[in-house]
Amino acid sequence: QVHLVESGGGSVQAGGSLRLSCAASGRTLRSYAMAWFRQAPGKEREFVAAINWSRGNTYYFDSVKGRFTISRDNAKNTVYLQMNSLKPEDTAVYYCAAAASGCSGYGCVVIEYDHWGRGTQVTVSS
Repeated sequence: QVHLVESGGGSVQAGGSLRLSCAASGRTLRSYAMAWFRQAPGKEREFVAAINWSRGNTYYFDSVKGRFTISRDNAKNTVYLQMNSLKPEDTAVYYCAAAASGCSGYGCVVIEYDHWGRGTQVTVSS
C-alpha cells in the first residue's frame, strides 16, 4: 500500500510561487507514475502534471506548461510541483496520485491512479 501526504500549499498573490511536496511511503515507487491533479470549487478534478518515476519523463496540462515543473527525489521518495507565475485560476485543492502501471505522454492523463493523497489548498489572489 502506498501512502501519500501532500504539503506546501498556501496563499499567494498572482505572479508568486509555491512548491508542493508529496511524500510517499509504504513501498518503492521505482516503476510508478506520479501525478498532480487539482480541483477548484464547483469544477471537476483535472490533471496537472505527471512524472514517470524510473525514466523521469514528464507530461503537463497545457495551461501550466512553462510555469509548473514536476520532479522527484529518489532518496526522499518525494515528488514536487514547483509552481511559478501563479494565476488566480490556479486556485484549487491539489492532489498527489500514484499509478503502479507507470505512464508515458498523454497516457499519464487517462490511466487509473491507484493511490491518492488528501490534498493541499492553493489560493492565488489577484
